[in-house]
Amino acid sequence: MAIDSTLLSILACPVDKGPLLLIEDELLYNPRLRRAYPIENGIPVLLADDARDVDDAEHESILARATS
Repeated sequence: MAIDSTLLSILACPVDKGPLLLIEDELLYNPRLRRAYPIENGIPVLLADDARDVDDAEHESILARATS
């Protein structure tokens, strides 16, 4: 299930309130903080406690896969 572009344009990181990148309909990514938020059953889980930190190698891989 794809996230609608209108919804994506209004979603923001709960920590820094900045925009997020959609990564292949599997996660939303904040490259500024290097935090990845899961998408479960097509629903973004934008809870700071559910996000995970991303290391340098994964950061580069995620940016290469970004779709918006």
